[in-house]
Amino acid sequence: MKNILVLLLALFGMISCNTAQNSGNAKAQTGENASGAITQDAGSNGPFYSLTGEILKPVNKTEAQWKAELTAQAFNVLREDGTERAFTSPLLENKKEGVYTCGGCSLPLFTSETKFKSGTGWPSFYEPINATHVGEESDNRYGMRRVEVLCNRCGGHLGHVFDDGPQPTGLRYCINGVSLDFEPIKLAEVKIAKP
Repeated sequence: MKNILVLLLALFGMISCNTAQNSGNAKAQTGENASGAITQDAGSNGPFYSLTGEILKPVNKTEAQWKAELTAQAFNVLREDGTERAFTSPLLENKKEGVYTCGGCSLPLFTSETKFKSGTGWPSFYEPINATHVGEESDNRYGMRRVEVLCNRCGGHLGHVFDDGPQPTGLRYCINGVSLDFEPIKLAEVKIAKP
């Protein structure tokens, strides 16, 4: 009986923490993302731009093609919505100037300017490089209400976005490092078109 009581208290604590974390994020539950914009399905936004500003086409591949191109861990995260273990990504401590791109299709997603130390164990950013490059969807798995972040070009799972980040956006894009690649580049040379 005592074990059941402890289990129920632990479960209640997990639900309470998740509710507190998402209480300010009711918009995500009503079809809006954490920043207040209407949520759109991955792949429906566009156009997508390369680092040189050229327009890129959406990427659609079979599961077999993805498995052949990605490592097992990258496939699990990008294509099966997995999560890498916290504090394991070499990109977590990366302080170089440059651009973080999708590990599946190389779409530019975030810059080093918007990266910050969140203490969560995953690379965190307060803003994407271009709002059309990332998609957001409601994620109610595991008894939690979260907002999933996807690459809009290939549909790859990147992580989640929360409303507890720093200013100027107040957002925290908590991204699996294995879903990203890093390109060291002078940010003054980046010419990503803005929506």
